[in-house]
Amino acid sequence: MNAGLWLLSVALAEPVAFVGATLHPVDRPAIEDGVLVVDNGKIVALSQTVPDGMRTVDLTGKHIIPGLVDTHSHIGGARLNDDLAPIQPGLSAIDAFDPTHDSVSRARAGGITTVNVMPGSGKLMGGQTAYLKLRDSAVVDDLLMCSDLAAPFEQSEGPARRTGVCGGMKMANGTNPQGPGHDPKSRMGAAYLQRKALGEGQDRLEQLSSGDGPDAPALDLDALAQLVSGQRTVHFHTHRADDIVTIAALRREFDLDVVLHHVSEAWKVPDLLAELQLPCSLIMVDAPGGKEEALQIALENGALLEEKGVPVAFHTDDPITDSRLFLRSAGLAVRAGMSPEGALAALTLVPARMMRLDAAVGSLTPGKHADFVVLSGTPLSSWTLVEQTWVEGELLFDRSTPEGQRLATGGRPGLQMSGVDGRTSSGAVQ
Repeated sequence: MNAGLWLLSVALAEPVAFVGATLHPVDRPAIEDGVLVVDNGKIVALSQTVPDGMRTVDLTGKHIIPGLVDTHSHIGGARLNDDLAPIQPGLSAIDAFDPTHDSVSRARAGGITTVNVMPGSGKLMGGQTAYLKLRDSAVVDDLLMCSDLAAPFEQSEGPARRTGVCGGMKMANGTNPQGPGHDPKSRMGAAYLQRKALGEGQDRLEQLSSGDGPDAPALDLDALAQLVSGQRTVHFHTHRADDIVTIAALRREFDLDVVLHHVSEAWKVPDLLAELQLPCSLIMVDAPGGKEEALQIALENGALLEEKGVPVAFHTDDPITDSRLFLRSAGLAVRAGMSPEGALAALTLVPARMMRLDAAVGSLTPGKHADFVVLSGTPLSSWTLVEQTWVEGELLFDRSTPEGQRLATGGRPGLQMSGVDGRTSSGAVQ
């Protein structure tokens, strides 16, 4: 990258047109030899004509896609399982996230610009997740993407602070949250404790709505009330078909806004998922194993759910799969029958909708944040490399630099598998 482009990336104080690349907006057909106009951190226009007198960046032969959105990640260098209780809704991944950790830069090297950083699945309710834009800052508050509890979601201009809801809630079933002490020993015990907690959330919501009883903040109960009121999305770790059915029952009983994660056995209950339009965020692995409930994972899940009209996204579960290879997840799904258009949307616009962030990110749409990725070739080719990642008009990854090469191809310093998701340090599928 030349010095002029580096200076341009620092602020983009004036409108700039990125020209010559094939644009993949996701929410509309691709534009060959396109022009992407960016100003003040926002996308201003997509066209095939350069506005008169505008500064240009030549990307002839490249492809531009929206910044990738990862619905399930554990980057940030933290241990994200705690053992306070089986149900611990007051915990927040925000308090454990280190924006300076090398894993954040590696995620940008994979084209990821927005993430949902999750507590692990070692508890029935592991805590609150963190919706983060991977801006360049050492302060986690500068990365938050928050909504207003009192109004429909409207993404704030620029970095958010801890006002409103800044993430979802991690819940889990299956074998991961089973354990000693007060943890459940069976699936029926898990469902009982989850129903009990959500019922307490309903009681708290009724109390706050009616004005009866104390209205002082109650950390755990207020978070549960956010779940049953639909203000906070439940991101639910699940693998087996019977566990999916249990979540469907909880959703009906408590009117939850749910996203299913992993969903290894989705192929067994596609009609149920389609009937309830339950969004599914899939992990794509080509060497399943490590736990009984993931043994029947199918690469065809994406294609089958797409055919049924179920919203489909992909996630890394980093470090279970590498953020730098996130595009590969969509490529594997296409190899198993999913459409290329649906697979690219599953990395961008669909996960943004699952996190209620699609007003700001997920597509190359005028008015949205200028989060985009410059690719060496077509988006889902195994030969294609992420060359640049731009976040709100700022170049935060450049493969052509020595640091970019290190991030894209080097090892993973400081990796801690233990306590990331579940109770294993083996790297098995979670």
